[in-house]
Amino acid sequence: MSGHSKWSTIKHQKGAADAKRGVLFTKISREIAVAVKNGGGPDPDMNFHLRLALDKAKSANMPQDSISRAVKRGSGESNDGEVLEEITYEGYGPGGGAIIVEALTTNRNRTASDVRSAFSRGGGNLGETGCVSWNFDSLGVIGMEMKDEERGEELGLIAIDAGADDVKLEDEFLEIFTAVDQLQKVQKQLEGEGIPPEAAQISKVPKTTIALDDKQAEQTLRLLDVLEDLDDVQKAYTNADFPPEVLERYQAEA
Repeated sequence: MSGHSKWSTIKHQKGAADAKRGVLFTKISREIAVAVKNGGGPDPDMNFHLRLALDKAKSANMPQDSISRAVKRGSGESNDGEVLEEITYEGYGPGGGAIIVEALTTNRNRTASDVRSAFSRGGGNLGETGCVSWNFDSLGVIGMEMKDEERGEELGLIAIDAGADDVKLEDEFLEIFTAVDQLQKVQKQLEGEGIPPEAAQISKVPKTTIALDDKQAEQTLRLLDVLEDLDDVQKAYTNADFPPEVLERYQAEA
């Protein structure tokens, strides 16, 4: 598994710590509300973006009343007067790795200031719109640990038959890539094979990666953590490829 893919996996594991601080619940609540508002209503059977957000909420053990409030907020039943705006920022980390930051905010100026400050203090640079997004594709991604290589190959074939475009099985980790409009179909097929639904997400996948040395990698990982700890930031993506030993230290801190 590449250093980039492994970072994405560890980042998901570190989300458990975010939940303890309440940060993750806030982010998921916003994601649910926007999915309801923009994705087709409050019925997850008719709104796949909402279903993905609800799967994430359940995986994080988010309280049902918090989920219900988020759904009502998105459907307009509970109006707190605040309007969530989706904003994407682009820039570079230490060593030149491309970074995309997705945010949901009620205050564009506050979020822009916070993101700019994080890049500056973290040794990166906030760029113009479009400066790095050309190097990323929006794809459906289903990822999971897979120690049984034979089972991983079997699941990969099932995914391809269901409409997946590519499968990678390396270092006991299985990644399945789909077009966004095929993710739901592939996910449903794999659920029948016992794969948890929260393994699926819509992600920005880099077309090419850039290798970093140890110092640059450590700085970039810290920058990504700072960005994702911002209240308004939902996700950060990078094309940085991290050295294995740096990721091992990073994982130990998860």
